[in-house]
Amino acid sequence: MKELSLHILDIVQNAITAQSDLIEVVVDENEKTDTYTITINDNGKGMDEEMIKKVTDPFFTSRTTRKVGVGISLFKQNAEQAGGHFSIDSKIGEGTKVRAVFQLSNIDRPIMGDIAGTMTLLIGANPDIRFIYTHKTGMGDFELDTKQVLEELEGVPISHPDILRSLKELITENLDMIAAKIT
Repeated sequence: MKELSLHILDIVQNAITAQSDLIEVVVDENEKTDTYTITINDNGKGMDEEMIKKVTDPFFTSRTTRKVGVGISLFKQNAEQAGGHFSIDSKIGEGTKVRAVFQLSNIDRPIMGDIAGTMTLLIGANPDIRFIYTHKTGMGDFELDTKQVLEELEGVPISHPDILRSLKELITENLDMIAAKIT
């Protein structure tokens, strides 16, 4: 995967499969520490120690529709190739935390891609899941919480095309406002 937003989509799909009803996506661009961190937390079924060891193996998958599971292993590989590291913490019945840290200035760090499109796709396709998306830069922070959005909508479905279009614009505009000047 050449874009980080596609890695996020893949990891969030795993969280949805694990029956999460709360998924947090945090992107932290920190110029002072030269790190670009993506953290995805969920409250799904969780994994035991044996499963955690297996999920970074590209030849392992818990899915029955294919024989390989390259998503997590590629995410880990991309982080390490960009001077960073990768971790998974999980507890049965509590959920999973996936964290990939990239060196911000590393030429091998993949681009973010269309994170606004990714988040609106996830929200529209999973209206019963609470998503919290936070993006931090040296210029400021942005947070979108679908619980707050639903309260404002007063019964209008969050999956309505006009609402999703507005959410995508909101995310894009706010990310433009806090965009860090990466040299």
